[in-house]
Amino acid sequence: MGIKYVVSTMIFWGREHPLSFEQECQFLKSMGFGVELRPSMKGYEECRYRRRNWSRLTEATDGMLVAMRSRNDRPTLEQWNEQIECAKLLGAMIVTDLAGLHIADGADVNNCEFATEIIKSAEDHGVKLALESGKLSTLRQLGDRFEAIRYCLDTGYANMDPVFSFDQYVEGLAERLDYVHLTDNYGQTDDHRPPGLRGGITRESWNHLLDVLNSRNGNDVIASLEMCPCSPELMIRQASEFLFGELNWPNKPQQKNDAANIAYDSQ
Repeated sequence: MGIKYVVSTMIFWGREHPLSFEQECQFLKSMGFGVELRPSMKGYEECRYRRRNWSRLTEATDGMLVAMRSRNDRPTLEQWNEQIECAKLLGAMIVTDLAGLHIADGADVNNCEFATEIIKSAEDHGVKLALESGKLSTLRQLGDRFEAIRYCLDTGYANMDPVFSFDQYVEGLAERLDYVHLTDNYGQTDDHRPPGLRGGITRESWNHLLDVLNSRNGNDVIASLEMCPCSPELMIRQASEFLFGELNWPNKPQQKNDAANIAYDSQ
């Protein structure tokens, strides 16, 4: 099993935004991370997955591991096909949720023609879809119906699930768990704090998650740092110290030699 790490562009949301998209990618690359793209910048409606943006995405992410969080504006079939083609171009997995597939949480998954078309389109293009967040029973039912569906565990959501414990939620998705959103909270609001809060997800639960990932018989997993609102550099450093320094997660991203010349300045 190998864990590969990306950082969600959500980390650039919480403060002034002095960096261009290209500089964001350069900043993350210099720290040894790949990138999880969000469909737009906070406060903007322009979707970066539109065809006219592809050349810029390709150039900025060259040499990086790329993942994509799907559009969250109830995308049409045409918009879905566009972002699937974008994912194929970037070699990216797409993380989506039930709403993105036009499925109500807790609904009967036997009547999901829209989702059926999306999943088939992704398969035809060789793009993996990872499903996150929602009633565990609904996620499992959708996985049972569609063999191609993979799962994304959002640790923040799992820590707040009203029915299952964190460990039960992990085990419920373990069989097809290909993606993890690494974030923390105090169990009241999914505010995307860096992993390792005192009073947040317990050390035992983090260790259990790593044990489950280690049991996946050689399958790679993408782990994404999905955090806000403090500065990106601080969030990545705090999360890295906890994950790699305290919990001993494997394959720590290595800072590049020129990282000292690249800084995220929020002023």
